[in-house]
Amino acid sequence: VLNNDENYDGIFFNAVKSTGIFSRPSCKSKLPLRDNVSFYENGQAARKAGYRPCKRCRPDLLEYHPVKDIAKQSRKIIKQYFHTRDKLELEIKKLGVSDHRIAEIFKEEYGITLLEYTNSLRLDQVKKKLQNMDDDIVTIAYEVGFESLSAFYRFFRKYTG
Repeated sequence: VLNNDENYDGIFFNAVKSTGIFSRPSCKSKLPLRDNVSFYENGQAARKAGYRPCKRCRPDLLEYHPVKDIAKQSRKIIKQYFHTRDKLELEIKKLGVSDHRIAEIFKEEYGITLLEYTNSLRLDQVKKKLQNMDDDIVTIAYEVGFESLSAFYRFFRKYTG
């Protein structure tokens, strides 16, 4: 508990009397006073003793990987809103993690940057729209999230040659 050692996750749970919360040994929450801590073999025993699960480490879930969840959620948000910057920023902020940390997590999980992922989505969308040619170039550029035609042309030349 002192070292937040993941090796003990699933072996026991610790509960804090002053907060009424039980958590995994690896939880990064504030270190409680030793007199306020009790240990339980499983989450059910901690619940039975009147404790509720920690919202940070989620000991009530068998498998919880917050970093993977943030990466997955951010990827989903980017895929849905890559073409509207304001909405994208708003939805990303709802994750409750700094932009810098999201960028780090995304790169760790997927091996590409947020910009690379966003650009690949834009390029795929542009190619689809150009094949249909239902819209003119200006409309396509704005629909995929470019704020100017010159930015669109630079992007398109860079990625398609």
